[in-house]
Amino acid sequence: MSKEIIVAGGGAAGMMAAVAAAELGCSVLLLERNEKLGKKLYITGKGRCNVTNACDTKELFEHMIKNPKFMYSAVYTYDNFRVMDFFEKNGVPLKTERGGRVFPVSDHSSDVIRGLERALKRLNVKVKLGTRIASCEKIKDRFQLKDTSGNSYASDKLILATGGLSYPSTGSSGDGYLFAEAFGHTIISQSPGLVAMNTQEDYIPKLQGLSLKNVRAVISDEDKVLYDDFGELMFTHYGVSGPLMLRASSIAGSRLIKKALKLRIDLKPALDRQQLDKRILRDFEENHNKQFKNALNRLMPSKLIPVVIELSKIFPDKKVNEITKEERKRLVDIMKGFPVTLISLRGFDEAVITRGGVNVKEMNPSAMESKLVEGLYFAGELIDVDALTGGFNLQIAWSSGYLAGMSAAE
Repeated sequence: MSKEIIVAGGGAAGMMAAVAAAELGCSVLLLERNEKLGKKLYITGKGRCNVTNACDTKELFEHMIKNPKFMYSAVYTYDNFRVMDFFEKNGVPLKTERGGRVFPVSDHSSDVIRGLERALKRLNVKVKLGTRIASCEKIKDRFQLKDTSGNSYASDKLILATGGLSYPSTGSSGDGYLFAEAFGHTIISQSPGLVAMNTQEDYIPKLQGLSLKNVRAVISDEDKVLYDDFGELMFTHYGVSGPLMLRASSIAGSRLIKKALKLRIDLKPALDRQQLDKRILRDFEENHNKQFKNALNRLMPSKLIPVVIELSKIFPDKKVNEITKEERKRLVDIMKGFPVTLISLRGFDEAVITRGGVNVKEMNPSAMESKLVEGLYFAGELIDVDALTGGFNLQIAWSSGYLAGMSAAE
């Protein structure tokens, strides 16, 4: 008689866990609270679904922020190339874009979900939608679950893959943390990850909608640098967003929860201070009769000019041929370190992922199994592992899900 396995959660990790367990001949029941599978997958990558990254497998760990070593067994059991092979074989042709990001050729996340659904159907996984679990416990050697409608389910093994708290509109309510706690597990406190940040200065809303490419961002706590990277940044009505700031939130976010941090934006990272001063001088010489406010359009976007003028404390109507060396130094200071104060993270409703979760010290990394309860497994965003953007968080989901399903079946 085959093992009976229940997988709680029909997201990326849950579906992959169900596939892995069914491939080894188990009877698998997949319970999902939403009316369809993969609801969060559907919106990832702005609806395109960045399924993984095509970098060398060992490089995956360099992009994991929290507990990368815990993921060694899972990733090497089911690496990024096996993930790509799985989707290709299940009718989802893939393409690789800038930075190794892997997407379906169609640019439709729905195709990724359909590929998983085809695999589930082929392997005879029973899927029950619209089913929210109310409780789960282990009685003797069997797991007993009840849903909110009063229905009961029983299994030999249980895989919890219920997701985190990000994008609650997709059904991420944190139920899995409560179930894990009921089984005796410690939950590392959660915070939004890969999320925009709120700022203090009143001039930031004036820059709303402005996107800066190829800038350098340095975030520091007093004199200690927490983050230093290049990329694209966007100003919003509340603060800063864009790929550069989302990455920053996962690296400096835990400190930002406790206190405000300084952000300095280098608007011209390709030039050192001396080179930038020469460039400004050249622009001023070419426009020597112009007013200061009209002589900056080749140096920066027009939306930024009034704010930079205000911060420089240079009279806007002053002729550029009258600007002093000291005033020019102030302008260089601002352009090499545009000042912003970060005061808080945006909420879970805007976060790409959840940081925190089930303490990995209470799990066996070679099986994704609980050290406290035999036959209980965890996968995906529920566990205290997270990564940067670029397909790395979904790789965590596929790898942990596959290893949990495989281990539960063996």
